[in-house]
Amino acid sequence: MKKVQLIRESGVSIIQLNRPETYNALDIEALEQLEAIIKEVKNNEDKIVIITGEGKAFCAGGDVSMMATLKDVDLFDDLMNAITNIVTTLYFMPKIVISAVNGSAAGLGMSLALNADYVVANKEAKFGMLFGGIGLIPDGGAHFFLQQRVGTEKAKQFIWSLEQMNAEEAKQAGYVDVLSEEDAFVAAKILASKLSQGPIQAFLQTKEILHTQNKQQLEEILLLEKEGQLKASQSKDHREGVRAFLEKRKPQFQGK
Repeated sequence: MKKVQLIRESGVSIIQLNRPETYNALDIEALEQLEAIIKEVKNNEDKIVIITGEGKAFCAGGDVSMMATLKDVDLFDDLMNAITNIVTTLYFMPKIVISAVNGSAAGLGMSLALNADYVVANKEAKFGMLFGGIGLIPDGGAHFFLQQRVGTEKAKQFIWSLEQMNAEEAKQAGYVDVLSEEDAFVAAKILASKLSQGPIQAFLQTKEILHTQNKQQLEEILLLEKEGQLKASQSKDHREGVRAFLEKRKPQFQGK
């Protein structure tokens, strides 16, 4: 079974994260599959994309089991380059992108969810930028997407809180665009149907104009995230954070 699946229905490409047993955590293989599928979707004829997760969560973020690879510079480069390619290809894709969030969107999972033109969330969904819990910094363009949506100060404070917001709080804060009582994927398909009846080419011209002006900023932030993540991954706090996570205890950070 593939860890990421592509389904095409009536002019909509559906990208489904498919590791429900890990709450769709992204390991290296899943990231590589996601990168390949996003490139495939970029070149197909569909004008709308829905990204969702199988099972009880949208995406729990990066798989902690792959954190050991951060110690290998070459593997670290491969990992971060894959993330960069995913982010930039998705952000500049000439299609309307909708993320459908059921359950948790945490860490890299939240970064992925925010890299959409619409974030649709079920009322029971939760959002958290929880990288700091294992001594890392947000990546996947998180600094860019958070700043775009809520501004610099609120972005910093949310990252530093190490807490999750419920869907209503996320809607009020500006991270969620559509809050749904029903399954987020169902709500996303309804939104996709509505958008498909509009002047899609005109919509996409607007997206191109607004996104193109952000190209340099996004690329600079992705590079800074890569450099910052390498530094953070070599810290004592990161090692302590991973140990604490695996041992299911609260980390004792020392700021080192």
